[in-house]
Amino acid sequence: MAYPAGLKYTKEHEWVELSGDRAKVGITDYAQQQLGDVVYIELPEVGATLKHGDSFGTIESVKAVSELYAPVSGKVVEVNTALKDKPEAVNAHPHESWMVVVQLADPGETSALLDATQYADLIK
Repeated sequence: MAYPAGLKYTKEHEWVELSGDRAKVGITDYAQQQLGDVVYIELPEVGATLKHGDSFGTIESVKAVSELYAPVSGKVVEVNTALKDKPEAVNAHPHESWMVVVQLADPGETSALLDATQYADLIK
């Protein structure tokens, strides 16, 4: 699968869609393939403060439970509550199934994110 050029990526296999001072966050196709069938996702509440690199939730598959790591610091302004009822959407549409929207505390942090080419090289 090609990785959308409009997204940024982390070495922990999250994707980030930047729009102004907001970052929409999900996991990559590679991550969902490694996990297998996703059965449960635990996400923070709106208003939670995330710190870059810290865990902000967990994703559980039939194989394992994995931490979700914040690609940026900031405040959670939106949570995709639909994933609570349909966590398998992450398997079917990983790059559309966002988890949280974060209001950036430090937009400069985003310069450390990978572009699609760098991410594709990482997972080769």
